[in-house]
Amino acid sequence: MMIYDSKSGTFTLHTRRTTYQMQADGHGVLLHLYYGPRVGDGDLSYLLQYTDRGFSPNPSGSGADRIYSLDTLPQEYSTCGVGDYRLASAEVEQPDGSLLLDLRYASHEIRPGKYALEGLPAFFGREGWETLSILLRDPCSGIEAELLYGVCEEDDLITRAVRLTNRGDRPAALCRAMSLCLDFNRADLDLVTFDGGHVKERNLNRAALRPGVQSVGSLRGTSSHQHNPFVILCEQDAGEDHGLCYGAALLYSGNFLAAAERSQFDDTRLVMGIHPHHFRWTLAPGECFTAPEAALVCSPDGLTPMTHRFHRAIRQRLIRDPYQGKRRPVLINNWEATEFRFDADKLVSIAREGAELGMELFVMDDGWFGTRDDDCGGLGDWDVNEKKLPGGLEALVPRIQALGMGFGLWIEPEMVSERSELYRAHPDWALGAPGRPQAQGRSQLVLDFSRQEVRDHVYAAICRVLDSADVSYIKWDMNRSLSDVWSAALPAGRQGEVYHRYMLGVYDLLERLHRDYPGLLTEGCSGGGGRFDAGMLYYTPQIWCSDNTDAIDRLRIQCGTAFCYPVSAIGAHVSAVPNGQTRRAAPMETRGVVAMCGTFGYEMDLGRCTAEEKETVRAQVRTFKDRAALISQGDYYRLTDPFRDLTYTAWQHVSRDRREALVSLVTGSARAALPFIVLRLKGLDPALRYRIDGGERIYDGAALLHAGLSFPLIAGDYQARQLYLRAVEA
Repeated sequence: MMIYDSKSGTFTLHTRRTTYQMQADGHGVLLHLYYGPRVGDGDLSYLLQYTDRGFSPNPSGSGADRIYSLDTLPQEYSTCGVGDYRLASAEVEQPDGSLLLDLRYASHEIRPGKYALEGLPAFFGREGWETLSILLRDPCSGIEAELLYGVCEEDDLITRAVRLTNRGDRPAALCRAMSLCLDFNRADLDLVTFDGGHVKERNLNRAALRPGVQSVGSLRGTSSHQHNPFVILCEQDAGEDHGLCYGAALLYSGNFLAAAERSQFDDTRLVMGIHPHHFRWTLAPGECFTAPEAALVCSPDGLTPMTHRFHRAIRQRLIRDPYQGKRRPVLINNWEATEFRFDADKLVSIAREGAELGMELFVMDDGWFGTRDDDCGGLGDWDVNEKKLPGGLEALVPRIQALGMGFGLWIEPEMVSERSELYRAHPDWALGAPGRPQAQGRSQLVLDFSRQEVRDHVYAAICRVLDSADVSYIKWDMNRSLSDVWSAALPAGRQGEVYHRYMLGVYDLLERLHRDYPGLLTEGCSGGGGRFDAGMLYYTPQIWCSDNTDAIDRLRIQCGTAFCYPVSAIGAHVSAVPNGQTRRAAPMETRGVVAMCGTFGYEMDLGRCTAEEKETVRAQVRTFKDRAALISQGDYYRLTDPFRDLTYTAWQHVSRDRREALVSLVTGSARAALPFIVLRLKGLDPALRYRIDGGERIYDGAALLHAGLSFPLIAGDYQARQLYLRAVEA
C-alpha cells in the first residue's frame, strides 16, 4: 500500500509487516525518514535533527540556515559534490568537466502493478504490486533521476531501481549509478556478507560496523565467487528468531559494489549497485540509463523470517520457470565419470544405470563439440564432434530417450578458444585491446557479448544444436573472469561501458532462449557458484552452487547460499569419493542427504557402484521424489550454525501448512565423548501432534519446539540422519 500526503510531502509504503517512509521537504530534497516494523501513516519527520555542524556546508537555496546540511540529513538518493560527503548514489561528469549533481523533487506518480526494466531482470507481476515513481531533477544541468519503488505487500518486499536521463543539450558522462541508497539513524549494526572463492563460495562473515566505509564487490565481470551481491544489516544481538534485520539483494550478475558507511555522527548509509570502477556511461541529450533493481526485506523477528520472505518472493515473483511449483527431474551428469573421454556407448551406459535407479534426465557435459578433447580448444565451435558421437545428437538423443530419460546439454556460449574455427575467422570478436597480448584463463578468451553480431552468431549456433534434437535442459557455464576488457565496437571515450554492455548482452541471449524455447530448463553456472545471484535467477531457475561437491564443505556453501536464495534454485549433486576437491570419502547416505537440500542429482559413474550403493541411490531418489515439494516449496530453517561449529549440522524443511517436516543432520569427524544431540525443532504447529517416520510414538508439537528431539549418538565420520514428521489426524 502506498500513501502520499500532499500536506507534509511524505510518501509512506506499507507491506504487511513493514513501513518505509520518505519526504520531499521544503527545499525539494528527498529525505529518508524510516524503514522498519510497520507503523501508522503519520509524518515521521520529527525524527530529523537539525543542528549546526562544523564543516557541514549548507546547500544552495537554504540561505543563511546553518542547521540545514545535506551532510547531516538522511538522503533517499544521495548526490555528489554539493555538500554531502558520505557515499554518493550518483556521479555525473557534466559537459563543463565538473562532477556536481544536485537532485531535487519534481513530481511523482503512484500506479497499480509492478514497473519493468527493459533488458534487465526484475521481480514481476501485476497482482499484489504497486509502483511509486519519483522524479528528481538537477536544475542546473537537466539531469533527471527517476526513482522506482515496487511494493509487494503480501511478501513484505520492496524493490528499487533508478533511471537517469540527460535532459540537457550536451552529452554528459555517468560515472556512478547506484540502485539503492538507504540511510539509518543508528550505527549499532552488524554487516553480514557472504564471501569466499572458487570451491569455497558464500561463507558467512559478520562484523560490527566501524567508522568509515566497509564494502564488498566484484571487478571480475561477474558477481563472483569471492563476494555475493546480497548483504544483511542487523542489530548486533540479532539471531535466527529475534532482532531487527535488513536484507538487500542486487539483481545483477556483473561488477557490483555493496558499501556501508558509518559516518562521523554515528548514522549508517548503505549503497548498492554497479561498481563505479571501470564504469563510465555517456549520456547524449535525451538518452536514459537504467540501473539494475535491488530488493529489500526487513524482518523485525530475526534472520529466519528474512530468509523465508526472500525465498517465497524469488520462487513466485522472480523465477520464470516451466517447472515452477513442480518437481524438477532428478539428473545424472557424466562429467565426473568421464570428463572429456567418452563416446556414445559410454554415455548411454551411464544413462541406463541412472534410469534403472529412478533418474529422469541425462546431462552430457563438456567435450561433445568441435575439437574439444581437453580444455585448450574447441570453444566457440558449437557443432557436434561426430568422431565421438557418430550421427550427432540426432542419433544419440533417441537412445537416451528410449531409456525413459530426458536429455540435457552443457554449453559455454560466452567463451572462445584460440584453437577454434570461430577465433581464426573472427579474432576481433574476443575482448582485448589492440597491440596488447591477452591474458589466458583456462586456455580461453571471452567473446565480446556487448556486440550484437557476436551474440547473433552464437545464438544461431546454439539454436542449430537445440533444433537438431529434443533437448530439455541446458547447463550454461562461464569459466573465467573477464580481463582485457576493450571492445572494437566502441570508441576510446566509451570503453567504460563495455562491462555493463557485456552483461546486458548475456541477459539478451538468455532472454531469447526463454522466449524461443519456453519449455527448456536452464541451469546457470560460472565455475560453480561464480554467478549465483538474483539477476541470473530471472533467466536460469537453478544455478550450480559450487564446483566443490564434497558433502561436508557443501554444508557451509549451501547454508550461506540459502540465506537469500531458495533451496529449489541451489544446484546440488551426489558425486563419487574420494572427492575430487578434498579427497574426503563421506558415506553415500551423507552425500545424498546434503544434495537433497538443493535440486538433487548425481555426478559419477554409476557402473562402478556396488550393489549396496545402488540400493542406497535408488532409495535416495525415491525419497527425494516423495519429499520434493516439501523441500523445494516449504520453509527452510537453520537449526545449527555450520560457520561456528561443524560437530554436527542440522536443518529443517517445513510445509507451509506446518503439517509436514523433514529434519536433516550431518555429523563432522568422529571425536571421543561427543556431546548429546538435542535439537529444538522449528516451524511446527504447537497445537498439532506429529509422528516420526511412520512410527508408533506420537510427539507433541509444542514439546518438539521447546523441549526438542533427542538424536542418538552416531559413530563414525560424517554420518547423516533424516527424520520425516507428519501431523497426526485428530
